[in-house]
Amino acid sequence: MTDATPPAGADRWLARLAFAIAAAAVGLLLAVAGVRGGIGLLAIGAAGLAVGAAGLWWFLAHRGVLRWLAAALALAAPATAAALYVRAGLLWLVFVCAVLWSLAGTAGRAALARSRDAGGTPEFETLPPHHPFLIMNPRSGGGKVGRFDLVGKARALGAEVFLLGGPDPVDVAAVARTAVRRGADLLGVAGGDGTQAIVAAVAAECGIPFMVISAGTRNHFAMDLGLDRDDPATCLDALTDGVELRVDLGLIGERTFVNNASFGAYAFVVQSPAYRADKTATTLDLLPDVLTGHRGSLLHLGIGPLVVSGPQAVLISNNPYAAGDIAGLGRRARLDSGVLGVLAVRVAGATDTVRLLRGRRSKMLTIVTATEVIVDGDAPSIPVGVDGEAVSMPTPVRCAIRPGALRVRVPRNRPGTVALRPSTDWDRLRRLAMPTR
Repeated sequence: MTDATPPAGADRWLARLAFAIAAAAVGLLLAVAGVRGGIGLLAIGAAGLAVGAAGLWWFLAHRGVLRWLAAALALAAPATAAALYVRAGLLWLVFVCAVLWSLAGTAGRAALARSRDAGGTPEFETLPPHHPFLIMNPRSGGGKVGRFDLVGKARALGAEVFLLGGPDPVDVAAVARTAVRRGADLLGVAGGDGTQAIVAAVAAECGIPFMVISAGTRNHFAMDLGLDRDDPATCLDALTDGVELRVDLGLIGERTFVNNASFGAYAFVVQSPAYRADKTATTLDLLPDVLTGHRGSLLHLGIGPLVVSGPQAVLISNNPYAAGDIAGLGRRARLDSGVLGVLAVRVAGATDTVRLLRGRRSKMLTIVTATEVIVDGDAPSIPVGVDGEAVSMPTPVRCAIRPGALRVRVPRNRPGTVALRPSTDWDRLRRLAMPTR
């Protein structure tokens, strides 16, 4: 439903309830603390957040003693604000107002979720595969393939299983293509998102269904398909009682990705040989040079007529992440919207870090959708993280979307198919609460 369509009665009253609760929070603050006291409480809280954010920047952008002094500042600032509230005997007021704002946000998100078209990705009835071919990595996810007996359960359902193992690298794409030539009518993977993407590209190329088994470490693609990440064996239900979804694929150069491609700080850090052994220490050691521009490429982002110069981090995703998730750590509401999600962050210092507290409204953030993005740099090649795997690609790097390119077979009943709730957009809520005729 678009904003121009008059909302249903329940949507309108939920939006009005959100505003009423928010007004109650403001009214309580003014009634107890007064105008001057209420403004003072808000100023103390804002100052604590701002100083804490500045301390976080200094912690990430420096090393040695200054780093740990910055860490102390980042922790002390909000703690000092809380202590001032306690001293004034108003901590309870802050807590109650926070609860009211949380309730207002919940009502607002419910109104927005009801008012939009949340039909979900269409499901198609298809016959079960005759010759499913599954590629499994016994090392993925800390050994989930063995722990859940995925090989035995898959073979009992008539699937042919190929195990990745041994000291020599395996050309996974070649294995998948050979299986198709031998009559496989479904390709599936129990492994990480990087392996999923390789085999998904072959399935799309050959026009046969693809199946995801959530046996990786993070399983972001499986999560967005609604699959059970706690018990990957349930994904095998797709072989006997499944439906098909048509989802998009991302393309970076000639390479397919199912989740995202990252440029800048994260991509630079994961290139380090030490990253796998100690992620935290390696990140903290390399970030100062990346954030201050002493190492890494100077990036330029071209999105149609829009040009973004000098971002320290760029995330390009196969469909945009949920509105409240600016880091690409959560979920995508859809996998079939036919657009890339684009997030670019440019932070020059502590002041810009404070401005990031504005979230998606911050000028430090560029958040758009597009069907094609060009990422260029000041070097012949730049590091890229593609579905969590470190690669190097020649510049300029072209990213595009392939709408509806992949047929994914999933179990009919999946635990994660509940629609995501959007973040609270107060402008949209206002239009819902007081629609114009």
